[in-house]
Amino acid sequence: MKKLLLSINNLSVNVEHKKILSKFKLDIKEQEVHAIMGPNGSGKSTLAYTIMGHPKYQVTSGKIIFKNKNILNLSADKRAKLGLFLSFQTPLEIPGLNYFSFLRNSYISTYNKKISVLEFNLLVKKQTKLLHIDDSFLSRALNVGFSGGEKKRAEILQLNLLNPSLAILDETDSGLDVDSLKLVCKSINNLKKENPNFSVIVITHHKKILDFLKPDFVHVMNEGEIIKSGDKSFANNIEKNGFTKIIDEYKKLKPK
Repeated sequence: MKKLLLSINNLSVNVEHKKILSKFKLDIKEQEVHAIMGPNGSGKSTLAYTIMGHPKYQVTSGKIIFKNKNILNLSADKRAKLGLFLSFQTPLEIPGLNYFSFLRNSYISTYNKKISVLEFNLLVKKQTKLLHIDDSFLSRALNVGFSGGEKKRAEILQLNLLNPSLAILDETDSGLDVDSLKLVCKSINNLKKENPNFSVIVITHHKKILDFLKPDFVHVMNEGEIIKSGDKSFANNIEKNGFTKIIDEYKKLKPK
């Protein structure tokens, strides 16, 4: 039987005194892929940042239990060490921060163990080949001058190296052409095969990435809560009919 990895219960979150998430609930077991879709402003990215521990997002009620531990009082770095990873919708450019050094320091910090530059270089280059990332990128500043697709592949390289228990992918598919999307999804699927504890939350507006990742569950969010869920075939319904019909049906059934 699959173990429960993440349990979010009655989570309410404010951003700058405005409520974004309201009594949000979601359970994720090991080896599951959950897709979260919904219109702009529905709270998808807020959910991602809250799970990861961004200080801007104020939790007013509820719990986030990860690996049987309430993580709400943990800082983002401690959550990362516990096995959480967030791929940003818009990765930051940081002039002066060497990409290779960033990856190595992230690895050392997460696993709390030393690894030589030579040993880590061999580890990194194995992953750059899989993602078709030119080795010259390793000597550049983090994300500086990278195209949108290169930034996303660079984040997936980091994901592969850190090998977390739960990856939260916030619109990782945006800016990727079909070939890059296939590479990224192949890499994520390989992680799932190799790591029996690995699970994924995919935040997306588009069905294409789901064709490659084959989610176990597809959820629609609106106004800070999940209003309908289904299996992977539910994404076809969303693509065909959009969100409006689903939202209208939910509002008719929702108690006033």
